[in-house]
Amino acid sequence: MRPEIPPCPHRPTCPGCPRYGEAGIDEAAAASLRALAGRAGLTPPRVVSGAPLGFRTRARLAVRGRAASPKVGIFQTGTHRIADIPRCGIHHPAVNRVASALRRAIRETGVEPYAERPERGVLRYLQVAVERAGGRAQVVLVGNGDSPEPLAPVFAALERELGEQLQGLFWNGNSTPGNAILGPRWERISGEEALRESVAGVDVFHPPGAFGQSHPELFESLAASARRALPDGGRALELYAGSGAIGLGVLARAESLELNELSPHGIRGLELGIAARPGRERARAALVRGDAAAQLERIARADAVIVDPPRRGLDHAVLEALVATPPETLVYVSCGLESLVRDSARLLDSGRWSLAALDAWALFPYTAHVETLAVFRRRPEARSVYSPD
Repeated sequence: MRPEIPPCPHRPTCPGCPRYGEAGIDEAAAASLRALAGRAGLTPPRVVSGAPLGFRTRARLAVRGRAASPKVGIFQTGTHRIADIPRCGIHHPAVNRVASALRRAIRETGVEPYAERPERGVLRYLQVAVERAGGRAQVVLVGNGDSPEPLAPVFAALERELGEQLQGLFWNGNSTPGNAILGPRWERISGEEALRESVAGVDVFHPPGAFGQSHPELFESLAASARRALPDGGRALELYAGSGAIGLGVLARAESLELNELSPHGIRGLELGIAARPGRERARAALVRGDAAAQLERIARADAVIVDPPRRGLDHAVLEALVATPPETLVYVSCGLESLVRDSARLLDSGRWSLAALDAWALFPYTAHVETLAVFRRRPEARSVYSPD
């Protein structure tokens, strides 16, 4: 353990940081990345690390226990018992502050936390996202029902206690048994529609249902590196764009940029992000709604493609289109190392791609997960064999 990191008061009950205090990334992950780099003739990837504590600005926490003694934390390994974590050193202080305010609000109002087996109680989860600039919190309470009304006393208590520390307050409805955290119903109780975050000089907007990175300091570094890997000019396409944290920063240099996203929450974030750009950049942007696997003809037309897929990796159709009609540059951001290695093998085995750069960011320190940035360049001899028919 690094000497500057104090012992965690919630271990071993809390399973969130199995490598707590260890520097860098998991050795098995590092070995896998070294092997991929070695195959391409590259030096071992650099590993970019950040602050050891207080970095996590996003958290989803289960709410369980009783109204008189609520617990807010994460499930213990292999169980539905909660590890209550009021003093988590990994969380941004604002996350702990909101969780503490919620515990007090539950005790004050008598609102019952959710219980799985009897499927009763009205408050299931807490989601918090913190803006770096002002430290305000976007707060979502996930209710066990179809209306925010049963949680109205808790919302009022949070507004009284947190006041201007709230960026936005939202209700999400999830009445379905199971492990899904968020449900399909949303309502804004108060505050702003979306969290606004500057990522390497570009404003990005995150509605509460949109994906956002929990380690913004390091992700900003990764996003800047991803943007620099793209050539000036040309037609760019970003698949799995989310709210545009990478792609929006390309608008200043691209001839055109198509941003593709499936989630309606990510799409709304993209709309807000595009609207916030200068007029000349807005004119270069096109929002493409729908599944990434339906964008094969756009891949064929693009000079550069950016992908940041979910942990499972690229859709098979996307991967095969990148082999059949390779653009000049592919920038691949990955949170799933196994899928990155698999997809990279397909690209390299095709003979159409070379791996030009590979780096790692410790966005998930103290766990086995790692975020990677792989930059592929089309081989000069590669030619298109793709046909939309």
